[in-house]
Amino acid sequence: MDTDKRAEGNASFNPELLEWLVCPMTKGSLAWDSDRDELVSKSAGLAYPVRDGIPILLASEARTITSRVVKLRASRR
Repeated sequence: MDTDKRAEGNASFNPELLEWLVCPMTKGSLAWDSDRDELVSKSAGLAYPVRDGIPILLASEARTITSRVVKLRASRR
């Protein structure tokens, strides 16, 4: 999918929804990453995609945030 279509498709996402949305795994807050069209849960270390302006808040659809994984692995040693 090219950049123009991604920006156009997610133009309807309203960041004010972040007041109401929470991470389904931790029930913690989410942050909007407009560069990647994702909602980020720092506490869970997951990034949820937003497609056509609709947040996909399913763990099976989320991407693991690499820096979080590295920190978790380091803390277990």
